[in-house]
Amino acid sequence: MDFRFTDDQLTLAETVRDYLAGTHGPEVLRRLDSEGNRDPAIWQGLVDMGLTALLVPEEHGGLGLGLVEAALIATECGRACLAEPLVDTAFVAVPWLVRRGETAELGAIAAGTRKVALPHVLNPWVADGADEFPGQLLQSVDPLRNLVMFPASGSADPHLLDLGALMSAAQLVGLAEAMLHQATEYAKVRTQFGQPVGAFQGLKHQLASCAVAVEFAKPALWRAAGALECLSSNASVHVSHAKVMATDAAIQTAETAIQVHGAMGYTYEVDLHFWMKRAWALAGAWGDRACHLKRIDQAVIGGTLPIGPEHTFA
Repeated sequence: MDFRFTDDQLTLAETVRDYLAGTHGPEVLRRLDSEGNRDPAIWQGLVDMGLTALLVPEEHGGLGLGLVEAALIATECGRACLAEPLVDTAFVAVPWLVRRGETAELGAIAAGTRKVALPHVLNPWVADGADEFPGQLLQSVDPLRNLVMFPASGSADPHLLDLGALMSAAQLVGLAEAMLHQATEYAKVRTQFGQPVGAFQGLKHQLASCAVAVEFAKPALWRAAGALECLSSNASVHVSHAKVMATDAAIQTAETAIQVHGAMGYTYEVDLHFWMKRAWALAGAWGDRACHLKRIDQAVIGGTLPIGPEHTFA
């Protein structure tokens, strides 16, 4: 079996990356933070790109693509620290609705006129859901997330949890890559003792460790996306593995990037803080690290996940 991405998948991801880089840079994040954090023009741009229709079946006006493509795009959303709730609506809600046969709203979602945010018992807050779920407004550590606490318990559907955790993991990988890039570029221009701090071996080792953590998280993410796409019996544990790996990579990279930027790393004046706060927020979304480690432990120790070389290389 060929696990490489197709040319079409890579082209799609690169196109979205280039588009977001040109329309959603740090200056846009700062404008949104000071002007109400939502811009209809940005949402319409995502709609025009066809991203809201990515997972909507063709018979309902969508593109009919799969979770692997969605995870690739969610990674780019994380890289750009996208403010709009595209992932919640198009990559979490849509496949959940499709599997349940609830297709009435898919056309409106594809057209960008309907946003859907779904609560779960492990994720009872919803993004941009004030109209759909009137409840207690929450102040997020991330200033670009509009959260509402759903007054009821929410769904306990494990498939919904898997979708939310998978797409959170994808965004965390993109966030980690963006923070690593920011830290690396800053290390080239910040000087100490007459030379760039990036020349110091200790700092090189820290950045290299972050790069390794990100690269190790990626295959876990792609495996989880593929497993959930084909509804593998072990999909949940693969999703939990991806969420843990992506969370660890993003938090490690955020901490290192803060150190690279020195005493100003935590401050509002540094662009890094947008990506850092989004990583903090998503680390606990759709099940925190302890929750997903518990699911992995239960699968491995409980014997529901076959382990060992005879299974790995079967």
